[in-house]
Amino acid sequence: MVADLNLEPEEIPEDGELLEEVSEEELEDAGPPDDELVLKAQQGDVHAFDQLVERYHSKIYGLTYNMCSNREDAEDLTQEVFVKAFEALPRFRGKSSFYTWLYRIAVNKTINYRKKRNRKRALSLDSFDQDIKTDDVYHDLTSKGSPLRSISLSELQIKLNEALQNLSEKHRTVVVLHDMQGVPHEEIAKMVGASVGTVRSRLFYARRQMQSELSEFMK
Repeated sequence: MVADLNLEPEEIPEDGELLEEVSEEELEDAGPPDDELVLKAQQGDVHAFDQLVERYHSKIYGLTYNMCSNREDAEDLTQEVFVKAFEALPRFRGKSSFYTWLYRIAVNKTINYRKKRNRKRALSLDSFDQDIKTDDVYHDLTSKGSPLRSISLSELQIKLNEALQNLSEKHRTVVVLHDMQGVPHEEIAKMVGASVGTVRSRLFYARRQMQSELSEFMK
């Protein structure tokens, strides 16, 4: 239960303030809709919030891990995201979906973490997210006829992760949310406070930069 995490509270964003591919609708098919669980949780039903945690835990972990590239830190960040959400829930008014609101908390928390981190963590292959094999960037770079098909999967995973971590925060965020989390452009725009056009532009330039960094393997 969230109450057992014992993490220090931090500033919690207001509702609507400022990332395996499963849609919001598919997640809700597994039980009561988010709106119903949120209302119950706001009325003091801790079990209802636990259901929301169970529903979104893997996706929030995937987001934080792909943005910080460290398993232990991602686990801590994931816990803190849900603590923040639990504490802020009384102020949630449904201006956006719970799904979008929770992701915005996660994006902000992870970006703030990265800003405080003064050095890059050593990359670890054994903790690299295997879901990268489903990413659009991965499929683009390993499509039929691409020289990258001859490179070992493990080597490519390392290089892709390095390229991802070299992106700016705003570009890394859209790649993780869209290509790794399967979040639609429209939802990402709400999460990061930008237009859909800006999201598409950031995604285009991020992919181009990653492909440029990987170009040596295409020779």
